[in-house]
Amino acid sequence: MSEAARSLLQRWGASFRKGTDFDSWGQLVEAIDEYQILARHLQKEAQSQHNNSEFTEDQKKTIAKIATCLELRSAALQSTQSQDEFKLEDLKKLEPILKNILTYNKEFPFDVQPVPLRKILAPGEEEHLEFEEDDEEGGAGAGSPNSFPARVPGTLLPRLPSEPGMTLLTINIEKIGLKDAGQCIDPYITVSVKDLNGIDLTPVQDTPVALRKEDTYVHFNVDIEIQKHIERLTKGAAIFFEFKHYKPKKKFTSTKCFAFMEMDEIKPGAIVIELYKKPTDFKRKKLQLLTKKPLYLHLHQTLHKE
Repeated sequence: MSEAARSLLQRWGASFRKGTDFDSWGQLVEAIDEYQILARHLQKEAQSQHNNSEFTEDQKKTIAKIATCLELRSAALQSTQSQDEFKLEDLKKLEPILKNILTYNKEFPFDVQPVPLRKILAPGEEEHLEFEEDDEEGGAGAGSPNSFPARVPGTLLPRLPSEPGMTLLTINIEKIGLKDAGQCIDPYITVSVKDLNGIDLTPVQDTPVALRKEDTYVHFNVDIEIQKHIERLTKGAAIFFEFKHYKPKKKFTSTKCFAFMEMDEIKPGAIVIELYKKPTDFKRKKLQLLTKKPLYLHLHQTLHKE
């Protein structure tokens, strides 16, 4: 086993145990967070190119199925229906499989399939393919590539339970202004909360596909419940909004632009924030505005405090 593979398996194993521990203790929000972040890491590895992976194609299929099970358990924790749910004891059966993925050669214990995802591009590949896209001034800005694969749109989570003295944030995504808004196919927005190093602080959420497109606007009118009390976010954290759309000719989902909101911008009421060129720069080091035109992401914030 290579050192890289050993390191990956150790990190995955620790995350898996952390999630199941939270789950067994009844700390459901934390368990969902851990499951979803690990599932994204596993999905990313399962989709990696052969030369860039420590695992065989069969091993990657098993990794992808484990990711599916993590998503199923996460969904079960959020569901009010008890029937046909994926149980904790079922999930725990997968820990030894993940730990011994390099030697596992038995049939997978559950009849699941990898989550169907559109093509995920290697870092920088999307920008290379899309040099002809509608950037107002030059090519795409420098920055870190998207950390995880895109998910099927519509993965919004409910509001956390309230706690005395703690503040929860609801963000209504009203609309986004784009000069070619009407040409965007299946547009949606991925919302994430990152620290200064670009690490996820909460589960990533995808809006449903937009309600409508008119003139230079794509309308969403959807509420996002930030999955951590504001007081518990680390210093320097930011909330990111990545606008994505499907490109049928190239058969993949593309990030068109992104926006972000820093902690000092969290206040009740309406806010408009600027749009930046891709790739999404979660570390906020090299930002380039998408356009000089007055086109923005329109949001409305509501704070909930007991």
